Amino acid sequence: MVYKNTQSGSCSARVSLKIKSCLLIAGLLISPLSQSEQLKFVKKQTETGVALSYEWLDSDNTLQSIAFEIPSEALNEAPTQQPNYKPKIAQRYVTVALMEEAKKINPKEARVKILPKRESINIEVRGANEEQVEKILSDLKAVQQREYNEYLHAHYFTRFTTLFNQQAIKPDHARYAVESVKPLVAASQAFYEKLESQSDSRAYFSMLLGWIQSIPYDTLEDRVVSNGSGYAPPVSVLMQNLGDCDSKAVLTSAMVRAFLPSTKMIMVFLPNHALLGIALTPMVDDRTIEYDGDTYVLYDPTGPALIPFGQVSEDTERHIVTGRYQVEIME
Repeated sequence: MVYKNTQSGSCSARVSLKIKSCLLIAGLLISPLSQSEQLKFVKKQTETGVALSYEWLDSDNTLQSIAFEIPSEALNEAPTQQPNYKPKIAQRYVTVALMEEAKKINPKEARVKILPKRESINIEVRGANEEQVEKILSDLKAVQQREYNEYLHAHYFTRFTTLFNQQAIKPDHARYAVESVKPLVAASQAFYEKLESQSDSRAYFSMLLGWIQSIPYDTLEDRVVSNGSGYAPPVSVLMQNLGDCDSKAVLTSAMVRAFLPSTKMIMVFLPNHALLGIALTPMVDDRTIEYDGDTYVLYDPTGPALIPFGQVSEDTERHIVTGRYQVEIME
């Protein structure tokens, strides 16, 4: 829901939109590719944290394994749950703040009414001094925006304009990635230590992608009507051993950020999907996009298809070619 002031001082609300389920795109449209398979997942509480171990088959049908521990301290600090976005609760939060602010206004100077309606809040200010009335109304609108921004921030949401120019909200993916780096340092290091001594960053991406693509896909209801309830932060994906496209993308971003702290990264939103890009020197066959003067190599951690680093599905390719995508910088 995004509050938007009108000339009368009221504000309208729109329900949140979010990326739809991506299993069909990642799994069916690229069916010629081999499918990932997770063979083993073990989660164990230890004295110092949570130990996780995995086994899976990579694109060469080779058995791979990894084990790491997430320290308790880092686990407790990381965001682990995305709350549902509920317009009525957000409206109530803003309404209470506006009413508290209205109490501070001298009734001899102006009378203020805060009237929450079905999906809007009307602000009415009446007084003899027109200039003063306009000033009070402007101040209340500022409070309205500030409180709504604070509500979004507190619940890890951010504003978003869709490809169809609709005003919406979505989970703050970039913030989740940043705040999840610390608990995933050990996991990122475990993958790095599995590489051959002369391996480059592409070998790291290849192994990392095979693992994340093998994590079971979370089939979700349509996000347009579910108020963004299906997104899982990186730590939750690991704890639940389950994730959808943007959940896996943010997990991957946090892992990569631990491995390459200063390399530029982006998240790419399609109408029904989300994938990633990183500013590395591309190879001849890599699928890339240009953004803000930099070249980004694309990669898709969704699964179950084992899409190699630098490659995308046919459906994703069509969206990229026609410009039907949006980019978010992953700081």
